[in-house]
Amino acid sequence: MPGGIAALLDDVAALARTAASSVDDISAAAGKTSLKAVGVVVDDTAVTPQYVSGISPARELPMIWRITKGSLRNKLLIILPVALILSWIAPWALTPILMLGGSYLCFEGAEKIIHWVQHRGEEHIPASSQGVESEDQLVASAIRTDLILSAEIMVISLNDITDQPLLYRALILVVIAIIMTALVYGVVSILVKMDDYGLRLIRTYKGGLQKVGRALVQAMPSVLKVLNIIGTLAMLWVGGHIMITGLAEFGWHFPHNLALQAHHGAGGGFFGWCGETAISLIVGALWGAIITAAVSLVKKMRPAKATTTND
Repeated sequence: MPGGIAALLDDVAALARTAASSVDDISAAAGKTSLKAVGVVVDDTAVTPQYVSGISPARELPMIWRITKGSLRNKLLIILPVALILSWIAPWALTPILMLGGSYLCFEGAEKIIHWVQHRGEEHIPASSQGVESEDQLVASAIRTDLILSAEIMVISLNDITDQPLLYRALILVVIAIIMTALVYGVVSILVKMDDYGLRLIRTYKGGLQKVGRALVQAMPSVLKVLNIIGTLAMLWVGGHIMITGLAEFGWHFPHNLALQAHHGAGGGFFGWCGETAISLIVGALWGAIITAAVSLVKKMRPAKATTTND
């Protein structure tokens, strides 16, 4: 009997070591694959603050929390199962789906730029004064944009672990989804509340900390404006990159070769990345402008069609 108990304990210990080893493997794989998606994470972090710009301070964190929950739903309930199933039964479908998402990013980025040019100089009405419906629309728009950026993160990560068993792939992607969401929206929460931290320093302390508080309060409006611009450009960059990569997979290599030439022509490294990114940005802006023009044309045609029907 004692020998049987000892053997059972040995088996339990072996299982525990195996489980611990599996957890380590999953963590290591998640960390490794996460590094490849850092560029998209930076874009996601830059994009999100624009959705809470103009919101009353009391509503900023609740809005970010709503977007965070939507982001987790995107990753765990939509992207994860769809990506795993498609990678198993129809891996060819991942690229067209990503290109549709990239087209949406190009459209949204181009539309923002066109809207800014057309309405430059007009007074901006803060979302906080537009009621709950406006807040709901902003949250829904942020979650839609997050869906595309999250899909890019998850697919980049998935492509790096295709040799792993299905269960391992699922567990690794779950870890990545949680880490990336916490990272992005943790940083966003800090950014949008930085001016409030500054006010607290001004009211609570004197001397150096009070000066730091004033600097934060004065700087944050400009920082958020810059992030708004970066976020819009990031949509075009990521969307353009998705389109270039997808077109190359479907046999049209010209945009991809152009990006490679820009990369190597700038000497590689950081400057090469800047050159390649510029090409992706231009492609994203052009494609987004085409989609925006098409959408605008359809909108103009709808009322005329309705009038003709009534007559």
